[in-house]
Amino acid sequence: MQWETVIGLEVHVQLATRSKIFSGASTAFGAEPNTQACAVDLGLPGVLPVLNEQAVAMAVQFGLAVHADIPEVSVFDRKNYFYPDLPKGYQTSQMYHPIVGAGDVEITLDDESTKRIRIHHAHLEEDAGKSLHEDFHGMTGIDLNRAGTPLLEIVSEPDMRSAKEAAAYLKAIHSIVTYLGISDGNMAEGSMRCDVNVSVRPKGQEAFGTRAEIKNVNSFRFVERAIAFEVERQIELIEDGGKVVQETRLFDPERDETRSMRTKEEANDYRYFPCPDLLPVVLDQAYLDHLRSQLPELPADKRARFQTSLGLSVYDAHVLSASREMAEFFEEVHRVCGDAKQAANWVQGELSGALNRENLSIQNSPVSAKQLGELISRVLDDTINGKAAKQVFQALWNGQGDSADAIIDAKGLKQVTDTGAIEAMIDQVIADSPAQVAQYRDSEPEKRGKMIGYFVGQVMKASRGTANPQQVNGLLKEKLDALL
Repeated sequence: MQWETVIGLEVHVQLATRSKIFSGASTAFGAEPNTQACAVDLGLPGVLPVLNEQAVAMAVQFGLAVHADIPEVSVFDRKNYFYPDLPKGYQTSQMYHPIVGAGDVEITLDDESTKRIRIHHAHLEEDAGKSLHEDFHGMTGIDLNRAGTPLLEIVSEPDMRSAKEAAAYLKAIHSIVTYLGISDGNMAEGSMRCDVNVSVRPKGQEAFGTRAEIKNVNSFRFVERAIAFEVERQIELIEDGGKVVQETRLFDPERDETRSMRTKEEANDYRYFPCPDLLPVVLDQAYLDHLRSQLPELPADKRARFQTSLGLSVYDAHVLSASREMAEFFEEVHRVCGDAKQAANWVQGELSGALNRENLSIQNSPVSAKQLGELISRVLDDTINGKAAKQVFQALWNGQGDSADAIIDAKGLKQVTDTGAIEAMIDQVIADSPAQVAQYRDSEPEKRGKMIGYFVGQVMKASRGTANPQQVNGLLKEKLDALL
């Protein structure tokens, strides 16, 4: 039997506010446990929440960025459940009237095809604390620093049909929230994580299968691996005569498997009801227009501009617009050198390779966009050739000079373009290579193109790599063909 995978994601984005969603406590990462939880976060008697306006603005900006309906009125609800890291005994969330309605996101797949994924809604809520199991020898510790941290939970429709599509959707959401500046998107620090809903059904069947929810997956790679395992598990279970049960599962990256955590709850298990301590949020058109006017150029728009205005390929435009930092770096390189394709090649090639080897982000690149743009300019105006350019880049990376020009002068890398000087080197190489010249003369015409490489190499060696390769090739062919 042929099976179809059905996937929906619930993405939890920590909003980049300085204080929590209902209190003035700090949201800074890395503080000592329980040093950033105030009376409101702890749920002490007599305290009242006060809504963080910046969290509202950030949620609305996301909604505008994904072409979503923004309801005039949204309402906070209490989601009631007991867990040690939830001190109030309930989580303040939005169940029935979320702040962001239906929208959509376009994803780009490996084959450069695109697909539109619908967003059901996005709602504001507070985060819970964190249970710590590792350091307490059979006991559990509770850190409430995260309690009350503002989250935007983005709920997709079940529109994804493969692990690749799910990862592409998660990357698209990550790109949007970081472009907007409403989250740093740091998945290692928990700023963005997702719950993955996975089911399978026979191909052609309209009804959905029973789904399992994989909780708190915190990397793009883990999303793909968790889905791959879960799909295989469900298919094998059904084909062996079993039934998939609706449950919550955890992904174990060390064992590369999902395992059961608890039976999946339904909404009525949480006894949702409107929060009596918070008034409805009412947004007028002037407020929405103000926030819309502050939106930056978003990834899809930047991608389209890179293709239409700069002539980049679909692939180049997609890679260079994936993150705001990468796009801004590329655009500065292009501004300096004036050649979009060469800027794209160097940013994606030499620069990205060096960053990956050193495990550095582009924000921490030892070579600045201005320096890289100036280096490319020296290649474009024939001051240096491609081989020398790589030497200059490495020197810039190692801090051996402030500019490409300074390094070129210090290392004597300026390209020789004087025809007379190049001809003299060619004449010497031909004179020193009688056997190779005879072999060239006796070869079939179609084989001479490959054989000329030997002579080019000898001339480049004689010039210590500074001769213009194009001139060397042209002049060598003329002189060798004259000997036929």
